[in-house]
Amino acid sequence: MQQPAASAEVIRIRGARVHNLQNVDLDIPRDQLVVITGLSGSGKSSLAFDTIFAEGQRQYIESLSTYARQFLVQLERADVDLIDGLQPTISVDQRAGSLNPRSTVATATEIYDYLRLLYARAGEAHCPQCGEVVRQQNPEQIVDEVLALPERTKVMVLAPFVRGRKGQHKEVFEAIRKAGFVRVRVDGEVFDIDSVPELVRQKNHDIEAVVDRIVVREGVRPRVAESVQLAVKYADGVVLVTFLDPAADASNPAAWQNRLFSTQYACPSCKLSFEELEPRSFSFNSPYGACPTCEGLGYRVEFDPELIVPDASRSLATGAVAPWRSAAAAAEPHVERLAAHLAALGYRRNTPWDTIKPKDYEHLLRGDGEFLGLVTLLEQQYVTTTAAKAREQLEAFRGEVRCHACGGARLKPEARAVQIQGLAIHEFTALTVERAAARLSEFRFAGTAATIAEPLLAEIRNRLEFLHKVGLDYLTLDRAADSLSGGESQRIRLASGLGSGLVGVCYVLDEPSIGLHQRDNDRLIAALRDLQQLGNSVLVVEHDEAMMREADQLIDLGPGAGRLGGRVLAQGTPAEVARNAESLTGRYLSGAEEIHVPPQRRPADLKRAIVIEGVTTNNLKNVSATFPLGTLICVTGVSGSGKSSLLNEPFA
Repeated sequence: MQQPAASAEVIRIRGARVHNLQNVDLDIPRDQLVVITGLSGSGKSSLAFDTIFAEGQRQYIESLSTYARQFLVQLERADVDLIDGLQPTISVDQRAGSLNPRSTVATATEIYDYLRLLYARAGEAHCPQCGEVVRQQNPEQIVDEVLALPERTKVMVLAPFVRGRKGQHKEVFEAIRKAGFVRVRVDGEVFDIDSVPELVRQKNHDIEAVVDRIVVREGVRPRVAESVQLAVKYADGVVLVTFLDPAADASNPAAWQNRLFSTQYACPSCKLSFEELEPRSFSFNSPYGACPTCEGLGYRVEFDPELIVPDASRSLATGAVAPWRSAAAAAEPHVERLAAHLAALGYRRNTPWDTIKPKDYEHLLRGDGEFLGLVTLLEQQYVTTTAAKAREQLEAFRGEVRCHACGGARLKPEARAVQIQGLAIHEFTALTVERAAARLSEFRFAGTAATIAEPLLAEIRNRLEFLHKVGLDYLTLDRAADSLSGGESQRIRLASGLGSGLVGVCYVLDEPSIGLHQRDNDRLIAALRDLQQLGNSVLVVEHDEAMMREADQLIDLGPGAGRLGGRVLAQGTPAEVARNAESLTGRYLSGAEEIHVPPQRRPADLKRAIVIEGVTTNNLKNVSATFPLGTLICVTGVSGSGKSSLLNEPFA
C-alpha cells in the first residue's frame, strides 16, 4: 500500500521497534524545541538517538556516492517501518569529550584556529632571549655571520624551497633544476638533482637547493656574498646555512649544524633569525610550533618534585627524599652525591629543605652541567634498575609534571614571544571565557593589521559569546578537554553548533542540563532557542522541569522501564501534558504528585570518614573536606565551582 505524502512540517515515524519501543507511531513538529521525557529506561534514547539520529545518519550516508561510502562505517537500518520528513541529524550526547590530551576548550570551539591566524598576521614578534622586537636582517649582515665562523669551517649555503610539507614535490625539483642548481638537500641528505629518490607522498619533507659549498678562509667574502644573494633571491628572503666544526666528524650527518637567516625576521641584539610567522608556528599539534621538550603536551611524565620531597621540613639526613627512605643501601651512592652538592652550595645534611633558597632548591632538582640534579638521578635509577619491586616503588613517585621548559604553554619560545598589545597567545588562552572577551574588546589595530584582524576578532568574539550563553564563561580557554565533566563537554559541543551557523538541521541532545546549576538553566534554554530560531529542529532528551516547561512540544514515554515502557503516553504542549492523567510526568508537572522530604536523616559519624586535604585540582583553592562513611552525600554548587574536580581527582 502506498504511504501518504508526509507533511513538510513534521518528522513522521511509523512502527518504531528499536529496543523496547512498542511499535511507536509519532509525528514530531520540525523547527521547534521538542523535549522527550519519561522514566529512566522508558525508551527516550531509543527513540531520539537509536531511531531518529541513527536513521538521519544512515540516510545521509546513502545519499553519498559509492566511492565516498567505502570510507564510512555502513550503518544498519533502524527497526522502523517508516521515517520521513527527517532533516540531517547532529548528535550532542553524554559521551565523554575528546580523550586527546592535546585538545582544549579553545581548540574544540575553533577559537584557537582564529587566534593562530590573528597572531601570525597581526602579532608583533619579540626575541625570546632579550625581548627586543625582531627586525629584518640584510644580506650583508648574513655574510658577516657566516664569516664569523672559525677558519676552516665547512659551510653549505642553502635556499629552502619546501619546509615541512607533504607530497612528492616533483615540480619543486624541476624548478631547482631550471634555476641552475646541481645539488639538493632532501630531509638532511644531499643528492645530485638528477638522482633524487622518489619521495613518500604522505610524509613531511624539507627540500633545499645547495647554492654553494664553501670553506671559511681569507678572501672568500665575495663568493659568500654572491651565494647569499642567490639564496635570498630563490628562497623569498630566507637563507639556511649548515656548517661543520673543523674538529667534528664530517661523515656524521648529525654533526652538521643549521643556522637560519632571514631578511625578514632577526633580533638585532642576539643575532638570532626566525622564520616568517605562520599559523602553524602557534600550533602545539605541529612540530613547527610545539615545545620540543614536552612535544606540545604541556607536561611530561617524570618524577614529581612534590612527591619526591613531600615534607620539606625534613633534611637529607632525616629522609627528605622519599624514594630513598625504603632503599637506604641502594640509594647511598646517590645520597652521597647529593650531600656533596649540598655542601658545595653551603648547606649541610641536616639542613631542612624548606630553608634552602628557591634558586638553590631548583638547582638541586634540575641540576646543571656538573651536577645532574635530583630528578635526573632518580630517572637514571628508574631506567637502570632491574628489580621489578624497586621499579614499582619508584613508579609511585612519577606523575604528570608541568613542562619546566615552556611552563605548560606547550609552544616553542619563538611562538611564546609573539605578542598583541603585550599579551602572548598562551597568556590569552590562560584567561577565562569571560576575561578573554573583555580583553579582546581592548585589542586595537591600525592600517593593514586592522583589515586582517577585524573578521578574525568577530569570529572569536562570537564563539566566546556562545560559550557564555551555555554557561561556560568560568572555563579557561586552555583547559584540557579530557578534564571537563560530561555536562561541560556536551555544552562545548552545543556552543560549537551555535557557532557553525547551520540551518535546516535536526539537533538531538541528551540531557544538556546535566551538571548545570539551576542558576544557569535560563542561559542554556536561551541557547537552545537560538539554535532553534536559526531554522533547526532541536530534540532534547531531558528530565529537568524548567526545560520541559519551556518546550514547544513535550513527548512523554512510559509507563514503566524496559519491557513495561516504550509507549507514547502523552504529546502536546507542557500544559496539555500536565492535564493528561495517564502521564506520570504530567502528574508531577500539575502538582498532583510530588517528592516528599524524608522526616528523618541518617546521623553522620565524623569519626568514620574519608578526609582529604589540600586539593588544588583545576580551580580548587587548597580545599579540605570530610566525607562520613555510611551516608548519602551530595556535593553541589554552581557550574564550574569545582565539584567534579573535588571528587574525581582524589577518589579516581
